[in-house]
Amino acid sequence: MESIGLKLHGKKDLRVESFDLPDIKEDEILATVVSDTMCMSSWKLAMEGEDHKKTPDHLAEDPVLIGHEFSGKILKVGKRWIDQFHEGENYVIQPNLARDDTPFVPGYSYPYIGGDATAIIIPPEVIELNCLIPFHGQAYYEGSLCEPLSCVIAAFNAQFHLIPHTYDHEMGIKRNGNCLILGGTGPMGLLAIDYALHSDRKPEHLVVTDISQEKLDRAKKLYPSDEVNVHFVNVNGLSIEEQKAGLKQLVGGNGYDDILCMISVSPLVTMAGELLNADGCLNQFAGPMKKDFSAHLNFYNVHYNFTHVTGTSGGNAKNEAEAAQLIAERRVNVAKVITHVLGLDAAAETTMSQPDIGGGKKLTYTHKKFSRIELEKVDPKSPLGEILEKHDGLWSPEAERWILDHEPDMTEQDTVN
Repeated sequence: MESIGLKLHGKKDLRVESFDLPDIKEDEILATVVSDTMCMSSWKLAMEGEDHKKTPDHLAEDPVLIGHEFSGKILKVGKRWIDQFHEGENYVIQPNLARDDTPFVPGYSYPYIGGDATAIIIPPEVIELNCLIPFHGQAYYEGSLCEPLSCVIAAFNAQFHLIPHTYDHEMGIKRNGNCLILGGTGPMGLLAIDYALHSDRKPEHLVVTDISQEKLDRAKKLYPSDEVNVHFVNVNGLSIEEQKAGLKQLVGGNGYDDILCMISVSPLVTMAGELLNADGCLNQFAGPMKKDFSAHLNFYNVHYNFTHVTGTSGGNAKNEAEAAQLIAERRVNVAKVITHVLGLDAAAETTMSQPDIGGGKKLTYTHKKFSRIELEKVDPKSPLGEILEKHDGLWSPEAERWILDHEPDMTEQDTVN
């Protein structure tokens, strides 16, 4: 079967090309991909190429499909799995396989599975590790966003606090505590806000910082709450001491029980440690690009105030399943993080330009050919613009159907081959 996909051949070398998929083995599954959302991790992957820890050594000879936030439909099931999965079933994948024997994962390491492709082969290890998950949402873009939401769920679940009078821990953010998200208006920060407001374990105060008032205003509009005291704080131009004083004042002069760092800036990580209450937990959510990234931590507080530090890199199969359920039940509206949509032909340039483009999630429809669309700039009188207006400017199942019905299909002639 022929597929068209975006492959990484080396540093800054991304190519949309056609290739033949081999016949599936009895322990594999053939599937189509309908949508994939972009992650800054894919930008880092493209920058590092063969130096990335999740890529094979010889990318030039063995290029890999990129994209790890994807959803689609199962086309053919190998004999081993016919009692578990069915043709025509919609799916999502948790790419973080968490294997001890290899760092290789879908979207980074394989020639035949990645989100930026029209058709893929799902290898047995994905299925054996319960990382192929049926999806029952209303649209494929919702399925694509299960993976980033699973990362947020993993981070919240990894927080831990002492059970009083013991050295045993209760997992999760502190119920009815103070929670701070530093640099929280990017797409992952917005998903973290959504999850904090709509999960079963809620804080009393949720404080979100950023240096862009425009982003803060958008987040405030998107995430109102009657149950949680939500504060959106512009720290642009403020010194570390000014930030500390202002953030403490918001919560009655106290500190924070849970802090998620959505950016990797050493002085801010140090500040986060200083803002923790006794038994507080700091999560370094953002993945640093520098291997020697470090920050100061007060170990007096570690010993006497039980300061905790954790970090999470991706979710797991359980987190992905929870994300799929939350989205399908409409408890979390992941459409709020989508700011751009595009066809597969625009995926290479968009992946490489993510830091410059800004905004939230970039949603790729892999079977389609069309230039990147910024949702805020769509003509409100156009057919797509009228659909966006009906949904308060947000992406929707109706908008997805319009793209799938009206934009032209990718063909072999649109590739580098």
